[in-house]
Amino acid sequence: MTTTGERADAKDRLLALHREGRLGAAYPEVPSLLAEIADADPDADLTRYGQLLARLDPAEVLRTHPEQAALTVAITGHGTVEPLVAPLTAELARHGLLLRPHVSDFDSYVFDLSDPGSRLYAARPDLVLCLLDPQTIFDDVPAPWAPEDVERAFAEKLTLLGQLVTRFEATSRATLVLNTVPLPRERVAQLVDYRSRNRLGVLWREVNARLLRLAEDHPGLVVLDVDPLTAEGVPVTEPRLSVYAKANLSAELLAAYAREIGHLARHVTGRSKKVLAVDLDGTLWGGILAEDGPDGITVAGGYTGDAFTAFRKVVKQLGAQGVLLAVVSKNDPEPVAAVLRENRELLLAEDDFVRVVANWRPKSGNLRELADALNLGIDSFVFADDSPFECGQVRHALPGVAVVRLDTDPATHVGRLLRDGWFDTRALTATDRTRAGTYRTELARKDFLDGAASLDDYLAQLDLEVTLGVATPADVARVSQLSLRTNQFNLTTRRWQEQDVRELMADPAYELLTVRVRDRFGDSGLVGLVGYRREDRLGRIDDFVLSCRVFSRGVEQACLAAVLRYAKDTGAEAVVAGYRPTAKNRGFADFYPRHGFRPETGGFRHDLARIAPPPAHVRLVEHYREVPA
Repeated sequence: MTTTGERADAKDRLLALHREGRLGAAYPEVPSLLAEIADADPDADLTRYGQLLARLDPAEVLRTHPEQAALTVAITGHGTVEPLVAPLTAELARHGLLLRPHVSDFDSYVFDLSDPGSRLYAARPDLVLCLLDPQTIFDDVPAPWAPEDVERAFAEKLTLLGQLVTRFEATSRATLVLNTVPLPRERVAQLVDYRSRNRLGVLWREVNARLLRLAEDHPGLVVLDVDPLTAEGVPVTEPRLSVYAKANLSAELLAAYAREIGHLARHVTGRSKKVLAVDLDGTLWGGILAEDGPDGITVAGGYTGDAFTAFRKVVKQLGAQGVLLAVVSKNDPEPVAAVLRENRELLLAEDDFVRVVANWRPKSGNLRELADALNLGIDSFVFADDSPFECGQVRHALPGVAVVRLDTDPATHVGRLLRDGWFDTRALTATDRTRAGTYRTELARKDFLDGAASLDDYLAQLDLEVTLGVATPADVARVSQLSLRTNQFNLTTRRWQEQDVRELMADPAYELLTVRVRDRFGDSGLVGLVGYRREDRLGRIDDFVLSCRVFSRGVEQACLAAVLRYAKDTGAEAVVAGYRPTAKNRGFADFYPRHGFRPETGGFRHDLARIAPPPAHVRLVEHYREVPA
């Protein structure tokens, strides 16, 4: 576990930066300091530190650190919403984000969301949080009241919310967040007979279920279920704040809510994690394999065995939903392989992992090599280990890795792993469910490359087919996901929600092209997109995104050559392309110049006089909205 001294160091450092007036100048340090504080106590309320951070001027922080990722979040609701700012500031900072808040006045959510000219829309937010509290309903209930009065008020409110969501989607490209409305005990207790209490419970849950289902019909909407938060003992309200300040949700609930929004913000900004790398000894099983042997480790049965089994089930559950699983353990490889191959009670086998790394080298180096092998950024990784030393070593050597420090008690492993929603996403796609197999195939490609006489020999034998075609409705979720989660070869880093994708597909002037790749090892699926727009005699490549899984095979060159030829065949005299530099796509800053484009204000330009052909080893298949003339 983290020592008291280590916790104090992080807290003292943060407070010292504040006292010295250097908190803004040192903002890049803040995420790791908050992570250490949260590491020490997974249930820590970071609101105190959020209050300090909220005093910073976001514009000044961005002037000092222009590459700092920032998110504009509008907060509105029925009650007073200002108390959410401090915990939200801290939670976003913990994930490397700077909050630019827009806070609405008391009980202004109906006006904010219904009027396209409101200050909320003028703030051009990335996220809009509409806080719903019990008074949202009970302020419209008469006195005295019966369950039927509550049912009528809640149903009317739900109808209103549906109308507001529809107006919001027609006005803004942001993500709107509603929440289920918690039912305080004091409201239930006002009914003296159990039948009425039961009736209230039933109707409250039914209408909240309808509220949750709103998200099924509105792609720009997320509905956060607060029941799991209150089920953990978080109080719904604080009586004095509710009565005197009209702050109708408790500080504890707002802190838990902010933590959940932090996970969503990470996803919206393309910072979701992709790989879970786990230790073995003390993490997936009890005991030390090198000392106790395969028969001496605790895998299942008994109190601790059941706890380890529960944790492995959760790991396997995550893997089934597209999270890439890996083992990084200090062990000899042969005994590890034998346990994974032979122990049926383990539930996890070698095939569940994209790679099993067992050696005695520093784990940070193993993680870095694994990231290179998978062609993923190291900040795509979550590392879970029960050793304070190993966690500390990885945290300091690889600050981009999310470190989950597990306790010595395996019963707490599940809660610690799931606490921060590292892999949360808006919706799963078919690609997610087959991702592990795809990456195992990618590692087989790398092994094939390592055995080839040369890169040209490798490419010639790869039997690579690239299909560039018009996006279909079935592609919407995957295209949105690519824009949100791809950071390296994402030349403009525009983030699209599913509604944005549908609107682009419906635009007759916009050609949204998907990139699919297959080779001798299998089908990689939909791995990229190109956004092409025709404006009179000028073509525009607005977007170019490609998964890191297919780098360095000529896929990007083939797609660019195809789009340029398509532009020329359909009457364009030149093509311009945009590039917006970020910390993660800098490696492709010269992509367009290397392929015949010349720089111009705001991007690059190709005059289409000489178009390089696709690489000879690529078999290109093309399908466009219109047949070239």
